[in-house]
Amino acid sequence: MEPRPAYPGSDIARAAGAADVQFPRAPICAVAPDSPADDAGFEPGCFLTSVDGQPLRDIIDWRWKSSDLAIEVGYIDLDGEAGEVQLFRDPGEDWGFEFDGLVFDGVKQCRNACTFCFMRQLPRGMRSSLYLRDDDFRLSFLVGTFVTLTNLNAEDERRIVEQRISPLRVSLQASDPAVRARLIGRHAQHGIDALERLLSAGIQFHAQVVLVPGENDGDALVDTLEWAWQRPGILEVGIVPLGFTRHQDAFARSFNDASASRDVLDAVAPFQERGLRERQRPWVHAADEFYRNAWPQDLLQHVPPAPFYGDFGMFEDGIGIIRSTVDDWRRASRSGAIRACAAALRSSATVAYLVSGLAQREYLDALVEESGIADCFRPLYVRNDYFGGNVDVTGLLTGTDIARAVRRTVEGARHEALFAVLRVVFNDDGLTLDDMLLEDVERAAGHPLRVVSCSPLEYFDDIAALVRA
Repeated sequence: MEPRPAYPGSDIARAAGAADVQFPRAPICAVAPDSPADDAGFEPGCFLTSVDGQPLRDIIDWRWKSSDLAIEVGYIDLDGEAGEVQLFRDPGEDWGFEFDGLVFDGVKQCRNACTFCFMRQLPRGMRSSLYLRDDDFRLSFLVGTFVTLTNLNAEDERRIVEQRISPLRVSLQASDPAVRARLIGRHAQHGIDALERLLSAGIQFHAQVVLVPGENDGDALVDTLEWAWQRPGILEVGIVPLGFTRHQDAFARSFNDASASRDVLDAVAPFQERGLRERQRPWVHAADEFYRNAWPQDLLQHVPPAPFYGDFGMFEDGIGIIRSTVDDWRRASRSGAIRACAAALRSSATVAYLVSGLAQREYLDALVEESGIADCFRPLYVRNDYFGGNVDVTGLLTGTDIARAVRRTVEGARHEALFAVLRVVFNDDGLTLDDMLLEDVERAAGHPLRVVSCSPLEYFDDIAALVRA
């Protein structure tokens, strides 16, 4: 099977929909007009419970079991009555069902005790869905989450192989059993054993290593990469640094100094060279943070070119974001979008502030200077006091911190100001991580805010349109 686009929204719990662990059923949220589902009388609010007598555990089951031109589905109608009905379709025709969620029997949750787990470092009082620690191979396939495989049973493995649920994303962390056990907990070996069996059966993986200083870096990292290289089913490896908040006391440092980050880049370089030479791709990627920390003064001269990142498949893991942003910025410059935006801002005597995490400072400042627009376009770097620690990416900014930064800027401004907030700050329900709607943030900031696209290819046009409106 091939993975589908990621499920929208930042809360994994949304993917569960109205899941029922004991009695799996697929909640229907929409029915296409004149489709087989519509002809059979299905409506939003009904449920599908089976296909050809087999239960529906998730959307993968539906895709797998509904591939024929004729199927018998079990259902529960709006009155709560259960039944079965045969459906027929023409070749190439869709059945016409749209379901609420991706899994219908509950998200498989994590049973590990990972020392570095970010979910265990969250402050109290956030919405409950953010504390859900999923470890579900189905969501790994469908939305790209990383799983440890430590909770797989024999039936899970059989199903993965039978339905070719591949590639999956695996949290590798280390190949040495003792190191893995220290990082993950007592179930660590179960995960590696399952990984080996699935690789032997032809299942492919994208692997991730969360690098913890003094644990799985240095020689341990080299050993892990060598182990992974010997298994061709591991398509690529992403190395990401430990992230920690102020709401824990186990960690006080990651790879934030230049020498530590350069050591990591030096360790992975031979594997990248071997990958390019023997597999025509770098194979292992270091997260942007390593480059940013290693060369803060001349970052743009050291970020790998776009072809190095292939299809940017690990973009959501912080790998390739800098390169993508830089290239999109320069495309926007060549297209005239930056020039047009700057002209609109200058003609209205307005300064646009792009709300950004501190992680963007090293390259955004350079791009603004390169484009000569500092008089009318400025990043507003927001310190993440809500999470603290080394959390500095834009996507983890909260409304509280944004409002504070905007308020301070407005108090000292002597010009008209437009504050642009990247869409990634809000989830599908329009909420920040601290449960604020846009109007809540505006109220706290005492100034209007505008939500814009995340790419320079679009947000310069967005800002220009807002100024002209």
